[in-house]
Amino acid sequence: MAWMDSRTYRKRLFLYISAIILGVAALVAIRSFGDSMKTAIDQQSKSLLGADLSIESRQPFTKKEKAVFDSLGGEQSQEVRFASMALFPKNNGTRLAQVRALQGSYPYYGSFITEPSHADTLLYHHQDALVDQSLMIQYDVSVGDSVHIGDLSFKIAGKLKQVSGEAGAVTLVGPRIYIPLRYLKKTELIQRGSRAHYRVYFHFKKSRNITKLVSDIHPFIQKHHLELDTVQKRKASLGRTMDNLYQFLSLVGFIALLLGAIGVASSIHVYIKQKINNIAVLRCLGAKIRTTFAIYMIQATVTGFIGALIGALLGIGIQALLPTVLKDFLPVSIGFAIYWQTVLEGMFIALGFTMLFALLPLLSIRQVSPLVALRYFYTKDDQHQKIDYLKVIIFILILTAVVLFAITQTSHLAVGLGFAAALLVGFLLLTGVAKLLMFLTKKFFPSNWSYTWRQGLANLFRPNNQTLVLMVSIGLGTFLIMTLYITQHVLLTQASLAGGKNQPNMVLFDIQSNQVQGVSDIVKSKNLPVLQQVPIVTTRLASVRGRSIKSLLADSTHEIPRWVLEHEYRVTYRDSLVGTEKLLKGKLQKRANGIHSSIKVSLAKRMADNLHAQIGDTLVFNVQGIPVTTTVGSIREVDWQRVQPNFFVVFPDNVLEKAPQFHVIVTRVTNDQVSANLQQTVIKKYPNISIIDLNLILKTINSILSKISFAIQFMALFSIFTGLIVLIGSIITSRYQRVKESVLLRTMGASKNQILKIMSIEYFFLGLFAALTGIILSIAGSWALFRWVFDLTYHLQWLPLIIAILIVTALTVTIGLLNSRGIHNRPPLEILRLET
Repeated sequence: MAWMDSRTYRKRLFLYISAIILGVAALVAIRSFGDSMKTAIDQQSKSLLGADLSIESRQPFTKKEKAVFDSLGGEQSQEVRFASMALFPKNNGTRLAQVRALQGSYPYYGSFITEPSHADTLLYHHQDALVDQSLMIQYDVSVGDSVHIGDLSFKIAGKLKQVSGEAGAVTLVGPRIYIPLRYLKKTELIQRGSRAHYRVYFHFKKSRNITKLVSDIHPFIQKHHLELDTVQKRKASLGRTMDNLYQFLSLVGFIALLLGAIGVASSIHVYIKQKINNIAVLRCLGAKIRTTFAIYMIQATVTGFIGALIGALLGIGIQALLPTVLKDFLPVSIGFAIYWQTVLEGMFIALGFTMLFALLPLLSIRQVSPLVALRYFYTKDDQHQKIDYLKVIIFILILTAVVLFAITQTSHLAVGLGFAAALLVGFLLLTGVAKLLMFLTKKFFPSNWSYTWRQGLANLFRPNNQTLVLMVSIGLGTFLIMTLYITQHVLLTQASLAGGKNQPNMVLFDIQSNQVQGVSDIVKSKNLPVLQQVPIVTTRLASVRGRSIKSLLADSTHEIPRWVLEHEYRVTYRDSLVGTEKLLKGKLQKRANGIHSSIKVSLAKRMADNLHAQIGDTLVFNVQGIPVTTTVGSIREVDWQRVQPNFFVVFPDNVLEKAPQFHVIVTRVTNDQVSANLQQTVIKKYPNISIIDLNLILKTINSILSKISFAIQFMALFSIFTGLIVLIGSIITSRYQRVKESVLLRTMGASKNQILKIMSIEYFFLGLFAALTGIILSIAGSWALFRWVFDLTYHLQWLPLIIAILIVTALTVTIGLLNSRGIHNRPPLEILRLET
């Protein structure tokens, strides 16, 4: 009977379930991608570090440290990393780059991908350099050209395309240049106070127990403030990062799946309404309730299985695209493989959700009376209908399934519950706004408007309306896309405001004490202002309120973040506040009577909060081997958004003047040409100085956000397309109702143009309300991000939002009219028939 009854409705049955196809596709693709990602991390784990072990320091290794390293045995490679300006003589282009001076056979696992191939081997034999591909493209240089690093010129031996264990997006933040370590001293870049990272990489035989080795040297590493990294540690760190990515992707897939399931429930609801007369006839012929229920349950199950199967096949294809879309953020190479267990799990989960959501409307079959076959317009008095406890049970099962699935996807109970709660709140908000708009439309119905406008508006809240399902599906998709867009746009606006008309936009740092006057003279010779000239000293905390950092780190009960205790602070000294600071508590000490006198430091509010510091608390700083006892004299609010030196700690004058230090000069350039000219002049005379140009920062931020935006928008398209399919399915499944309305209107004398206008008005307001819902939620969501995550000022521009509303509205009207074509041409004779 299920087969025979579906003969004239099979196309519609397929449309009912088509909403679930993209949900299954997203679920299968993302879960398979997660399996591929874990496999790739396991297979390429050693290439993430490039060695078995690495040890890092912010200072050059001492003789004692080197002796310990030599005692460990194995093969070793040394690396010094630091930021420096690179000058390309071919076109005098300059750029702040991440220079890596390397010696040895590193990487021991993985490789440099270069053009020409094996160009990295030249580092061990010649005065050559490997330059990041992005940097070479930007400055139009080729293999064989030269690059100046400090006082030395290097021949570009190869184009660096990829480094094992590093994501492509790294090059956007700091393009890499590799040079031989033996030439580092001749560059004159590493001087007293220079900021650099020193690393030694170890390669041991397979039989070496790395875990035991790490355990043995751990006390030495802690005592000397060194940082140790192993393959397992890097793998765990990457695993956590990839888990975050996977959880985000899972959220997208889950939303698409739930949207599809909602579309199924809506479609089945309309389908059953069309079948009420058939069900009543079956009841008159003696069919039991469970028989009629089974007929339509079979139809829903079979079509659901077909939809899940098609979605799984589509998901396998999409899985192959994900590594390409996300390649800039993946430090490992992910291949394509079909995980059949994952595919079957995805189909099973999707089919389960489909059936649960289909059950809600299917349970209405039990309430169809045989009297309907004799009196077609017979209905029960819904106002006095008792609560259907079976529907309540199904609804509870749906909520339970959502929560369990969320917990399974995130592998954390709290995160899973939060994940499910966030989804539930999102759907409830969308539903609430939809209900509110429907209520307001009905409440303030414009009775004096023209007939076509009144008829189109009335369709929004009449029985069989599509307002709710459309608001949830299209509204959620609009919410995702626009939240991303607003966040990206406001971040760029914040960066632009930081470099506004009267703000500094260029920072020159790593200036040695004997270079300050010369650099200042160069800046002034270009008719540019010296807005700030700041000395910087490197220091660490030695004790807090009488407790040593070592004892605090060993005590798990204190509430001070570990990074605050271990951080290497760069502090300054001066007698006044600057434009980015505001005094909140205490009084700024202008000058002390020497290093052994009463010294009152000023803390930034962020650091004071982390230390739980109050005015008068004692802090001891280790200033490069010399303990300096201080008290908290004041607390400042700091505007960290401004592109100029800001500090957690400010000392008074006459304390740190004799400490090893470097200087920073802040200025403002008027255009790119002036910026390039200043950089070239400074770098040619003082090659050790590094320069940050805000205009370049803006371009970098824009590039990074664009890549992130593309990746997220690609994933959000699952929700958008699912929403569109739900929209199309809703329109097609309600076509029967539209035919009846159209025929009634034509019987009453309405013209084709009037009917077309009524439908256009209905879909216009449906699209408008859906877009408005998504936009309102995206504004709230992005505001919350900037309020509690980014801690930035929220600036909103309305033009992009208005454009988004127009696009979504036009799309809804277009799809609605395309799927409703032909309805207004149906003859009035059909009003006499119960079935079309």
